[in-house]
Amino acid sequence: MWESLRASYRLARLGLLCALLGAGLSVSAAPRERLILAGPTAAVSFPLIHMVETGALAEWAGAVQFRHWKSPDQLRVLLAKQEVDFSATPVNLPAIMANRGMPVRLLNVSVWGLLWFISADPDVRTVGDLAGKPLLTTFQRDLPALLLERLLDAQGLSGERAPVLRYARDAQDAIALLLTGEASSALLPEPSVSLLLAQNARQGGAALHRVQSLETAWRETFPGHPDLPQAGIMANTGVADDRALGAAFVRAYDHSARWCKAEPAACARLAHKHLDFLPVEAIEASIRVTRLESREARAVRPDLEALYGLILQHNPEAVGARLPDAGFYGP
Repeated sequence: MWESLRASYRLARLGLLCALLGAGLSVSAAPRERLILAGPTAAVSFPLIHMVETGALAEWAGAVQFRHWKSPDQLRVLLAKQEVDFSATPVNLPAIMANRGMPVRLLNVSVWGLLWFISADPDVRTVGDLAGKPLLTTFQRDLPALLLERLLDAQGLSGERAPVLRYARDAQDAIALLLTGEASSALLPEPSVSLLLAQNARQGGAALHRVQSLETAWRETFPGHPDLPQAGIMANTGVADDRALGAAFVRAYDHSARWCKAEPAACARLAHKHLDFLPVEAIEASIRVTRLESREARAVRPDLEALYGLILQHNPEAVGARLPDAGFYGP
């Protein structure tokens, strides 16, 4: 099966090269020695793993590897040291880098929904029911925290009505606090939610339920901009100007993302090879509930600018103090 996929990628690259040459765009003169694709413990990384395993970029590099990053802070270090070429990223991080003069590009947006409010409290059925109640989360400075702040403010959950936020060190810490009953409600990403629910069911703990996805609450709260771009793939400084490679990458990623959504069980087994600390069942469950939909950044620029604009009003430094230039949106 993998050989037939590699053959199809070679044919696709030939067609892409012809199209790029006809359009007068730059084409890589020779394959690169190595490409590093990086991503977190989330569905945005699963297509990257599929690309590595199927040789999707074999015509573009002698070796293609996947590297797992554990936090946005670690990703920032990897990018600064140019130790990764393409990485999954929260959509605001490349905007910060571009607005600081770094030649990076956001190639696509592929995750539009992965955050869930969960609770052991049967009276909590929507975000509004969290007013004045404890809420555990792992996010303090990064994009999910910004989204949570804007959502709570827009729903009037501020001041005395604001949830009482408690911050866990990481997803594992949050899961432990929920399993032991030390926390009753939380905002967590997939696949942490699927892992938590599976572990809780095995242990026979107090019932935990998905309250509402943050994206559903966002859609209801901001109907003018219902789509919420959260994560995508950025090209780091060493490859951002290679438009042919970027276009090939986006096409390959789109193919792999579609395969993962169509074959969640097979995708989960493949992802487990690189993320073996996650049970296959939790990975598969996370694929099924995550909105994994690859769209070129250029095509969803209005959605991105709507989000960037909202962040600019309250946390301008979180997007680099201004909207990125048109050339930022790739491929």
